[in-house]
Amino acid sequence: MTNLQNKVAFVTGSTSGIGLTMARSLAAKGCHIVITGFGDQDEINKIKEDIVREFKVNVNHVSCDLRKVEEIDSMCAEIDKLYPEGIDILCNNAGFNHVHPIEGYPTEWWNDSVAVMLTAPFHLIKHFLPKMRAKGWGRIVNTASQHGMVSTAGKAVYSAVKHGIVGLTKGVALDIGDANVTINCICPGFASSNITKAWFERLGKERGCSAEEAKASVLESVPNKKMVELQHIADMMLYLCSESAVSITGAAMLMDGGYTAQ
Repeated sequence: MTNLQNKVAFVTGSTSGIGLTMARSLAAKGCHIVITGFGDQDEINKIKEDIVREFKVNVNHVSCDLRKVEEIDSMCAEIDKLYPEGIDILCNNAGFNHVHPIEGYPTEWWNDSVAVMLTAPFHLIKHFLPKMRAKGWGRIVNTASQHGMVSTAGKAVYSAVKHGIVGLTKGVALDIGDANVTINCICPGFASSNITKAWFERLGKERGCSAEEAKASVLESVPNKKMVELQHIADMMLYLCSESAVSITGAAMLMDGGYTAQ
């Protein structure tokens, strides 16, 4: 694995779930971390304190509503002040999933989905890439989904934006060329996150069964019958940041238990 000691990593959606697991994993490798995400300020402060205590790295939290371009610009300016030479690793991870048929799908949900999961990564890549290129080293890892490769009923909008981030990843890889900066996306299946847990609970109510029964039913569609562990997703991200992965760019790394192989 590449020595990530003293690299600077910025992870969006990093106050919980996949993003927090990524941030902690990067800190464990010696990276200084910038986190952003919603949550109670006391809880966010505790996240920062825990990472600093455990891994002896610098941790900063920057507030931002990723639906608003002006706040993204302000956040980038704040990070630039913290690290004038630029960050080394960008993980565009923030996201959510409104499951609903296209008929009656609220326009606000569409706008929010596109803003957070496609427009925000566009702006962040555009902002941070030039300094990565100038330094001759950088890693960009986008969190997509198995629904960036296929789709299912009720997930047309989620699938659209996740297909979009896969396409953005491929196109940017071609723009970067030989600058020793790679960009890839990870496409997890059903991850062991609070978002997925909440979906199982809603699905159970819709079907008149328990959340566990809904989960078991969903996993019947997955060849290996397993949820994707958050740490495994973070481990894939770490691999994509390593020197061993220098020839991997523009790739969509599936971690779906064989779901899309069917």
